[in-house]
Amino acid sequence: MNPAERTEHVDAIREELERDPSPGIGRTGERREPVIALRDVFLSFDHPILEGVDLTVYRGETLHIVGESGTGKSTILKLILRLLQPDRGDVEVFGERIASYSFQQALDLRRRIGMVFQNAALFDSLNVYENIAYPLRENTAQDEDAIEETVRQKLDFVDLDPDRVMPQLPSQLSGGMRKRVGIARAIATDPEVVLYDEPTAGLDPLTVGKVNSLIRKLQRELGVTSVLVSHDIRAGFRVANRVSLLRDGNIQFVGTPEEMVAVDDPYINAFLS
Repeated sequence: MNPAERTEHVDAIREELERDPSPGIGRTGERREPVIALRDVFLSFDHPILEGVDLTVYRGETLHIVGESGTGKSTILKLILRLLQPDRGDVEVFGERIASYSFQQALDLRRRIGMVFQNAALFDSLNVYENIAYPLRENTAQDEDAIEETVRQKLDFVDLDPDRVMPQLPSQLSGGMRKRVGIARAIATDPEVVLYDEPTAGLDPLTVGKVNSLIRKLQRELGVTSVLVSHDIRAGFRVANRVSLLRDGNIQFVGTPEEMVAVDDPYINAFLS
């Protein structure tokens, strides 16, 4: 993309944001209680992944983490879930440092966090009802009647007909339906935080719009704090209060989508293009 095309592309994103601005929670100083914080986090595998990352997620907001492939976006989600530990630095969730957590404490932490996987990650051999009921059976003392009521409520929330989809296997669902079932499962236990790993990957534009609407609905109606990892800049801009750009193991930019589009930075402009 040449400079003129890049400018035209960024201008088009700016016009879209003017027509449909990002949500406002957390942008003017209100409701600024930190729920997740990474402080000077370093992590390496065969090579450095994160090098001094500082990142804060506030209650009730949706933070969109963007960056090139391999920059550590999904790694941050694993750190929040305490599936990984940093080589150096602190990860705080719900006001507590989680590096020293025992196995049981890590399990208790994950019960407060919902996870929406890139390809929904539904159990192929279980029907929709059993997929959504699974975390309820594992993490609550609900009886079967209460579980069925909860499953129906969550399917209604994601705009799926419970009677139609509960008996179906994942293989019988479209990609968009699988994604929505994945969201229903993630929110089955009413988590305080929901993490999304590429929630709109491989979906058609119409379904992307439906998934975005659900993410905003979770924020608006349930006050859920969300962290969204996605390559889909436009989709993320429609749901995010703030955007965080990872580059070379560091956070290069944090701000609203409108602020990101307005920044006069060659790399950010190229990334947006």
